[in-house]
Amino acid sequence: YIATFSKIAHYEMKAYGIPASITLAQGLLESGLGKGDLTRRTNNHFGIKCHKGWQGDYDFHDDDEKGECFRKYNHPMYSYRDHSEFLSSRARYAFLFNYKANDYKRWAKGLRQAGYATDKKYPQKLIYLIEKHRLYRFDKGVKLNSAIASAEPKKYVSKVHVVRKGDTLYSISRRYFISVDEIKRINKMNSNNLAIGQELTVKTAQSKK
Repeated sequence: YIATFSKIAHYEMKAYGIPASITLAQGLLESGLGKGDLTRRTNNHFGIKCHKGWQGDYDFHDDDEKGECFRKYNHPMYSYRDHSEFLSSRARYAFLFNYKANDYKRWAKGLRQAGYATDKKYPQKLIYLIEKHRLYRFDKGVKLNSAIASAEPKKYVSKVHVVRKGDTLYSISRRYFISVDEIKRINKMNSNNLAIGQELTVKTAQSKK
């Protein structure tokens, strides 16, 4: 699991400022090393529920309550990006971004404090996984994106992608780290067909200059 997703976690840390060690530890714990029933069905590696406003695909799973709604993704990569956006766009997690990006212990405790999990031992479990697998090594050598705004929820702006020869919805989704379903929803598409020169609106994080 670590070998598969460490590069993605490292990239997400650079883009959003969330420690790669925390992202990987949460992924390991929430997904059951990628083998949990929910994760295998939905590619949801972080146990993120639908919440109000979610317009993507979903599935139901028994968690704190029976038959709760969980987000569903076409690829684990989208789960990792959604995890970053989930934490960085909600005010209740904003204080976490005041912590140093390599201070995984404060991040672990802060996630529990902000209500990410109901398990009182959640911080200890994350810290145990980080230290057992030396996940903190993935926090090193990361130059954080200057667009990261501490303690401020991220805002998103629309960007236009002009379809070129060889483009597919999947390749475009990988480029902008959003799901195929999200591209289709934003652009009100009923099929996956593309035409060269077609303009597609994609959502991207707003940067400060």
